[in-house]
Amino acid sequence: MKKWFNTAGPCKPNIHYMLPASDRLPELEQLIAQENYFVIHAPRQTGKTTAMMALAQELTASGKYCAVMVSVEVGSAFPDQPEIAEKAILGAWYKNARFWLPKELHPPSAPEAESGQRINAVLSAWAEISPRPIVLFIDEIDSLQNQTLITVLRQLRDGFPLRPQGFPQSVALVGMRDVRDYKYASGGGERLNTSSPFNIKVRSFTLSNFTLEEVRNLYQQHTEATEQIFTPEAIDLAFHLTQGQPWLVNAIAKEITEYIAKDTNTPITPEFVNQAKEILIQRQDTHLDSLAERLREERVRAIIQPILAGQELPDVPQDDVRYVLDLGLCSNENGLAIANPIYQEVLPRVLAYVTSASMGYIQPIWLSEQGEFLPERLLESFLGFWRQHGEPLFKSTPYPEIAPHLVLMAFLHRVVNGKGTLEREYAIGSGRMDLCLRYGKVTLGMELKVWRDRKPDPLNEGLKQLDKYLSGLNLDTGWLVIFDRRERLPMLSDRTTTEMAISPAGRNITVIRG
Repeated sequence: MKKWFNTAGPCKPNIHYMLPASDRLPELEQLIAQENYFVIHAPRQTGKTTAMMALAQELTASGKYCAVMVSVEVGSAFPDQPEIAEKAILGAWYKNARFWLPKELHPPSAPEAESGQRINAVLSAWAEISPRPIVLFIDEIDSLQNQTLITVLRQLRDGFPLRPQGFPQSVALVGMRDVRDYKYASGGGERLNTSSPFNIKVRSFTLSNFTLEEVRNLYQQHTEATEQIFTPEAIDLAFHLTQGQPWLVNAIAKEITEYIAKDTNTPITPEFVNQAKEILIQRQDTHLDSLAERLREERVRAIIQPILAGQELPDVPQDDVRYVLDLGLCSNENGLAIANPIYQEVLPRVLAYVTSASMGYIQPIWLSEQGEFLPERLLESFLGFWRQHGEPLFKSTPYPEIAPHLVLMAFLHRVVNGKGTLEREYAIGSGRMDLCLRYGKVTLGMELKVWRDRKPDPLNEGLKQLDKYLSGLNLDTGWLVIFDRRERLPMLSDRTTTEMAISPAGRNITVIRG
């Protein structure tokens, strides 16, 4: 049967390319044998459900366990009505168990029980008659909130001492967040901030991204099935752009194999990978949209804003850092950073979206009659735009500390307009953001700096940093944009100026102040 790369819902081994579940979390079988309860949390679309469904099937097929993946998502509609949520959840669990398990392992009919005890009663009755120990993977646990969440967690904790003869031997809570970040509105808080309702867990796991070798193995499955090869350079680039994020890894391959290079005689090269990347960034599928929604959360903004601005991270709670890591927005392998180059492109673009939509028509004077890109005319257009619209547009940005950056990027998005590319480089504590605009045969490198109160003019530092950036692009000229954010300044329209400067390496630099 023909197989595909999957970007929607759990993978099915008969129609999707996928990696073995046991390879991704090899320690789970030992924890289950030790009768442990544990938590698995990872960002959306990293393969949690796929891996746990496959592992449950492997455990049942071994003959040792009665293992099944269930979900509590149907109960999320009733955050403060646990009596209704319980019935909905159990209905979904019975349906799943009867579909995935052989008849002799099906749960018995639900015994009579009071509200708040129904889940415990069903699991107890099932464990008592089951010929094998029960292993339960409970998906979407963090979709539950408030009293319903507490009710479910407490019933699991209450049955824990009776395992394995009177309660499931092992239970895994599967979701995006660890227990302490489950939503519970109480006493002015919005999170549990504690693992107490599920303090029986032995460990919390996060599902890692694919390694380079795993990406290679996944793509090799397509080559073996179709004889269409991914060149080593294409695989390396796909891994670099995605850092192994499973949805992105699959999405790039799917875009290429189903749309860009459908002919299996066509080798898949880095050019195709870059093309697929641009399509994904511009299209912003559901996966990327769900990340974008998080950017307006205050605890997320407190971390993402300084990263984008190149500032030092302020004194934020450790839980908030852990939260952006759990969401998959950031990684912390070599210091806190945006998780991968694709997210690095998507996040500023999303933040600049409203600003871009607020801009009126801009005459593209930066193009010649033949459609060639003219950098000097771009400068003229930008200065006119900045003086007239810059300050009012600052108010349209959700991150005030980087409002000038977002307005400039919104303008440049309008410039490239799907016919060029705009790439960004930024890092926490770097004190800058670098932009590379590519349009036709022209490449324009820019560095963005901010002049703040009680700080020296960043001109000299900026010229030195820009030299390094332009050297990597093999360019002799570039722009240094200095946003003056000091207090009590003239209007933006009055203080916007340009001048030419020579960098320490002898490059001609256009310095824009505003």
